[in-house]
Amino acid sequence: MPNSYFALLDMAIVGVPTILFVIWQLVSINREIARDRAAKAAPSDESPERAGHAIGEHRLDDR
Repeated sequence: MPNSYFALLDMAIVGVPTILFVIWQLVSINREIARDRAAKAAPSDESPERAGHAIGEHRLDDR
């Protein structure tokens, strides 16, 4: 068997798992970014538009 076949086998043994790991990381990062964007877009209890106390007690500009 020529040495080039062993070289191709060696590259496949190292390359395939490396490529799969890179793809997995990209998918994972993209999911995390999407989760962060969704959380940022969702209304929060700590939004600056809220007065921070009981509703109707004071207006937002009455501080």
